[in-house]
Amino acid sequence: MLRIGLFGGSFDPVHLGHLLVAQAACEELQLDKLFFIPAAQSPFKPERALAPGPARLRLLRLALAGKSMCEVDDQELKRGGISFTIDTVLEYRRRYPEAKLFYLIGADHVCSLPGWHRADELAQLVEFVVMHRPGAEFTGLPPTFRVRALKGFVVGISSSQIRERVRAGLTIEHLVPPAVAEAITNDRLYV
Repeated sequence: MLRIGLFGGSFDPVHLGHLLVAQAACEELQLDKLFFIPAAQSPFKPERALAPGPARLRLLRLALAGKSMCEVDDQELKRGGISFTIDTVLEYRRRYPEAKLFYLIGADHVCSLPGWHRADELAQLVEFVVMHRPGAEFTGLPPTFRVRALKGFVVGISSSQIRERVRAGLTIEHLVPPAVAEAITNDRLYV
């Protein structure tokens, strides 16, 4: 049985914390493939303007170059509008009907899971894998949700910190892959 990981988010921009989570997920869950799925627009932050989809896709592709276990899926960007996890998961269920699906989620989003769009249906389709984040507590969920914690690496890097550092003219070296840092500088993203 295929073991497929789904890693959704804005990835605005992708950073080394994302890549360490991906590495831990591939190892701990014994994934055959991990898909990074950039959102067109988060239902949790509808007012936040994101960098253009093509720019975020390019950064993801640069960050994942040579990582055969990982792939970028642009279905939410192509769909446009608010990105609901259930729509994406149903597409993966269609593509891989016999696969075991794992959905990576930050510890700071766990308590909101029951309120996600079509949460009950989503709970039947995937096992949620919680990524620990500094300062975010992982609390239990209703028994309908299958949840496990990722041991991985707890890294206190956030995309918002990186955007702030770029705006302030500070280095983002050691926070993002070198090719991503170069692309952000060359394309004048986040300034």
